[in-house]
Amino acid sequence: MGQRYEPPGRWASLPGGTRAGAVIPLPPSGWHPYALVMGATGAAPQRLRLLLVDDHQMVLDGLTSMLRPHAAEVTIVGATTDPDEARRLVRDEAPDVALLDIRMRAVSGLDLSEELIRLRPDLKVVLLTVYDDEQYLFQGLRAGASGFLTKQVTAEELLGHLHRVLEGEIVIEPSLAGRVALSAARLHRGEFWAGAHLGLTQRESEVLELLVKGLSNKAIANRLVLGEETIKTHVRAVYRKLDASDRSQAVAFAIREGLFL
Repeated sequence: MGQRYEPPGRWASLPGGTRAGAVIPLPPSGWHPYALVMGATGAAPQRLRLLLVDDHQMVLDGLTSMLRPHAAEVTIVGATTDPDEARRLVRDEAPDVALLDIRMRAVSGLDLSEELIRLRPDLKVVLLTVYDDEQYLFQGLRAGASGFLTKQVTAEELLGHLHRVLEGEIVIEPSLAGRVALSAARLHRGEFWAGAHLGLTQRESEVLELLVKGLSNKAIANRLVLGEETIKTHVRAVYRKLDASDRSQAVAFAIREGLFL
């Protein structure tokens, strides 16, 4: 693991001994430690290859514009709203880091991050979100992400975090750093949405609840104001995470586990 560097100052203790502000290098394999990265490393950062994925073109345009003055530090190899295009870009363009929106209409950013890492195991994924929620943070880290930041981050802060991710560090939104260990306990106590402890995203939980109520994919799409193909994608993710082969098995599992009582 190596020695832990702690920047000067006063830091709040986290359960388990980890402290906000600590930087902990990742091991070559295995589970990620939790750490918030702050301050500068002092070394000249390498130029990184970055993939941007968000289902709002305006966000992609904003990030591209924000990073344009830093072309000496970062090359944007792609910016897409399409998960299939994101998969292709990871295969063909070999980005160092993928910056993903955590909640997208067509697919969960949590699931997509797992897919992209499977496609390219050395890829670093950083989740960028407007949701300052600890449940998303915990599930993101569990999905293999190397960072969790909110969209209030500045260009300079973002680049610093991305370079540190390439150095093998985990970066966490400061407002959430002190709640990482607590969120794990809350997740397993079922204090988030139903099925969160099983790996379901909030949207997948909503879809499963409507399946339990007997709604068709089309009816679920109308209820949630989403496309029917998007609902089918969520349903497939529910089946996979519950190890169910069809709707009846998924519904039976949900009823047996009392997910929506």
